Amino acid sequence: MFSTTFLDLPPLAGAAGTVRLPGSKSISNRVLLLAALASGTTTIHDLLDSDDTRVMLDALRALGCGIDPDGNTLRITGLGGQLKPSETLLPLFLGNAGTAMRPLTAALSLLGGEFELSGVPRMHERPIGDLVDALTQLGCRIDYLGNPGYPPLRIHPVPHGDLALDAPIRVRGDVSSQFLTALLLALPLAAAGDIVIEVVGELISKPYIEITLNLLARFGIQVRRDGWERFTIPAGSSYSSPGDIHVEADASSASYFIALGAIATGVSGKDGIRIEGVGADSIQGDIRFIDAARQMGAQVDSGPNWLEVRRGAWPLKAIDLDANHIPDAAMTLAVMALYADGPSTLRNIASWRVKETDRIDAMANELKKLGAAVEAGPDFIRVHPLAQAGWCPASIHTYDDHRVAMCFSLAAFNPAGVPVRILDPHCVAKTFPDYFETLFSVAEAAEVPVICIDGPTASGKGTLAAEVARLLGYHYLDSGSLYRVTGLAMRRAGLSADAQHETQIAALAAALPLQFTEGKVLLAGEDVSDDIRTEAAGMDASRVSTLPAVREALLALQQRFRQLPGLVADGRDMGTVIFPDATLKVFLTASAAQRAERRHKQLISKGISTTLDSLRSDLEARDARDSSRSVAPLKPAQDARHLDNSQLSIEQSIDQVLDWWQQVQPFKPA
Repeated sequence: MFSTTFLDLPPLAGAAGTVRLPGSKSISNRVLLLAALASGTTTIHDLLDSDDTRVMLDALRALGCGIDPDGNTLRITGLGGQLKPSETLLPLFLGNAGTAMRPLTAALSLLGGEFELSGVPRMHERPIGDLVDALTQLGCRIDYLGNPGYPPLRIHPVPHGDLALDAPIRVRGDVSSQFLTALLLALPLAAAGDIVIEVVGELISKPYIEITLNLLARFGIQVRRDGWERFTIPAGSSYSSPGDIHVEADASSASYFIALGAIATGVSGKDGIRIEGVGADSIQGDIRFIDAARQMGAQVDSGPNWLEVRRGAWPLKAIDLDANHIPDAAMTLAVMALYADGPSTLRNIASWRVKETDRIDAMANELKKLGAAVEAGPDFIRVHPLAQAGWCPASIHTYDDHRVAMCFSLAAFNPAGVPVRILDPHCVAKTFPDYFETLFSVAEAAEVPVICIDGPTASGKGTLAAEVARLLGYHYLDSGSLYRVTGLAMRRAGLSADAQHETQIAALAAALPLQFTEGKVLLAGEDVSDDIRTEAAGMDASRVSTLPAVREALLALQQRFRQLPGLVADGRDMGTVIFPDATLKVFLTASAAQRAERRHKQLISKGISTTLDSLRSDLEARDARDSSRSVAPLKPAQDARHLDNSQLSIEQSIDQVLDWWQQVQPFKPA
């Protein structure tokens, strides 16, 4: 998961392959609450692991549910509709999870107990007044702790005998389906007699109510429905565990990859995107995004629990759609509209304005940054397509909204070949923590960006490069470690760095099972970080690097590290030999005296005895050897930027490299 300040997406040329989606957020949090309210133990398979489900699980633990994770399954021992008596106030923090805040508000109002529900600042801007009004009609006691109509809330216990459940409970249908879902999930707790809910006005987001009714039936609650206006919870209803339940993959998340298949050309002889975990027979309403994608020209095939999508009509066909039935997935259509043959209009989307952010305004603002003409109103958005020359590189503000971030990643496939910057990419953790990794697994870039940091031994290039890579969310290549690991493998094989053993050492180098992760160097899973950092290992590395066959073997290995979203590579010839087309090249230097002092402190801290004079002499000798070798001598690339860090802190050096990186990007400062 990317936790960087921003994530730069280079121009993406095509995509093909298979993706496996995470579980549905809508199903996951409903199943968690139902399992918690039910009698018995429920084993949940394929539960979504995200910010929203984590806050729900934290709340259920605090309420006393038994929660036992076991690999890809989770066992929940329910409360049987009753809380353990407690006289203390229980505070519950629910982040920005509407799928936790709304149903828990209703359930806790009927379970008994004193609770305080709060969230992030945006949650305190998301209306909940209609749900609270419906609950207070019954006699539930709920106080607003801030602005009336919004969280945070204080919930007080009320005996079920004091509740007014004989008359129909009226709830507006045109605000959020989560309010009706919350009542449907909670009211069986108090169903001594029939309980009737009446919807006032047109019910929006009907497919989400279908999910709720489907899952209630799985837990033993058979709600009677008269159209979309009247719902009856039968007298004597009680939750019972279904034993095992499987969570479908998220149909809303599928929309990004359905769109990807419709937009992208194939790569490497492969064509189309296969999506596993959800099929056209899904219980989720957002699966009807398939219909909209087909209207725009996508070719979609489906089977049990899978979809396959290919580009059909191109450019895509413009649409005019009532998108009330796919409120979350419809956001993806707004970005697809950029690739259409005319303006596209999405109507009946007023619910966008009360989601994680005001999504109508958010989408309009960010689409305009890309260069698009956009019209927006209280419940619609109209997006005009972009000609190739009209695309602009843009820093996309995501408003802490996961769907904004994921939607706009599709803009990186633009025909103008301009990059897209996603600010705060971590927000996708709400529903799809590995979204960008999944996208990169099937996408191919016209050119993956590379930052090269070359320099002499002990100049600090490894520390600098690793930190720059972390801050950008890029992969990291420590080429010096490659040679050191090759030297270690050579020693372990009983070979020496000479012409006699050159072919054997090259074969070892070509097959190195090497990984750089969390500051460690792993060889076939073994942490060899300390083994390759000795002075002897450094000498071995310098010697094997002079063998042409070894260098040739490691060349391809190093170039395979060039993967999306980008690479930071450090060494002595990264910018001159390995990645001569790198976007940014830095040649890092420091005086021999300064480098010797740094190395001295490093070795002394590890209990290795040495002297400054000997270290300085060794560094000067190594500089001379590296600079005069016949193959790829140490020297700055002609277009490298020189950075002398003799008097700079590591933080100052990092800031300078990031500033240079910003200068070569077309974005405004993040």
